[in-house]
Amino acid sequence: MVVLDPYGDQIGRVRDAVLRVRGDDGAPRVTGLIVEIVQRRRIFVPLGRVSTFDIEAVVLNTGTVSLKRFEQRPGELLALGDLLDRQVRIAETDTAGELVDAAMEQTRSREWHLSRLAVREVTGRLSRRGHLHQLEWHEVTGVIGHHEQQGATNLLAVVDQLHPADLAKVLHDLSDKRRVEVAIALTDARLADVLEELPDDDQIAILEAMDANRAADVLESMNPDDAADLLGELPEEQKERLLELMRPADAAGVRRLLTYAENTAGALMTTDPVVLGPDATVAQALARARDPELPTTLAAQLYVCRAPTSTPTGRFLGIAHIQRLLREPPSELVSSILDTDIDPMTPQTPLADVTRCMATYNLVALPIVDASDRLVGAVTVDDVLDHLLPRDWREKDNV
Repeated sequence: MVVLDPYGDQIGRVRDAVLRVRGDDGAPRVTGLIVEIVQRRRIFVPLGRVSTFDIEAVVLNTGTVSLKRFEQRPGELLALGDLLDRQVRIAETDTAGELVDAAMEQTRSREWHLSRLAVREVTGRLSRRGHLHQLEWHEVTGVIGHHEQQGATNLLAVVDQLHPADLAKVLHDLSDKRRVEVAIALTDARLADVLEELPDDDQIAILEAMDANRAADVLESMNPDDAADLLGELPEEQKERLLELMRPADAAGVRRLLTYAENTAGALMTTDPVVLGPDATVAQALARARDPELPTTLAAQLYVCRAPTSTPTGRFLGIAHIQRLLREPPSELVSSILDTDIDPMTPQTPLADVTRCMATYNLVALPIVDASDRLVGAVTVDDVLDHLLPRDWREKDNV
């Protein structure tokens, strides 16, 4: 099936689905799709980025996807590549069969799982095809091998549902060796989220234990400000090596952040706020804010700027608050409902002034512009709190 962005443009085609094995014999969770784009490059698209499964196409809720080449991680299986054609048994009759198809369905918790399996009986006769059964997952045995089940049970399945902050606490309490083993077994995106919640020493130890190319991939998945903070703790030679391995666009944003003095708006900000052009509608703005991978603090307000809309942007025009967007007609232009009363800060603004402004106007984020009035980033309240609290606050039960 073809994969389309929200505007109907084709991104690529679905080639497989990625499964995460559970440790309780339950149906595997479907975490995303492998999509083949130009030059036969295969990338991973999380299911959270899928808006609808139409009869002829998969439609995404965003036109922005990671172009990093897909790599299968421990505890993951491919629906087509690993499961289909496996020899299984129909539990009720203990009949041998071959897995020929599978269906996935969304649960009430909005997760996707393999729900039903199509199994063809093995007759042992070349001239006769066996009967085709459509069965529930628990009615078929032998789909997941013992070694696959054990690996997921002992390593990933137990922590799979934890919030990144909770998983970070679990990792922090492990031995140094075990912490690194578990961390490296996580996917790039999952590990990036967890690293952002770990103390500096744990972050550095995990990063240094990884292959340099993998470390660069994880840094690309992190928020730019968190990646800059982590790289700033490394020796200069190691920092430069990792920056060279990162995608140029990601590395450029992190390098910019590394030039700002500590405890300034520039050192705190992310270079990936949600930016819209002045001709964007309320409907388009809300579609961007609905991205499940977007942090809550960044989704709470969007920034309208002249082209280009990637930082550093064209001239900054104003803020579009999510609460205001929800009250306006979908066809309304975002530029007609901008908040222009909040003066943006510069990258050199001290942390104390940023904190004072956010508290005065009850903001969860604040735009940061350069001398030419171009948006270069946004400071979010979680980053402000992270810098106001003691450095070891994550390691204490009570702050």
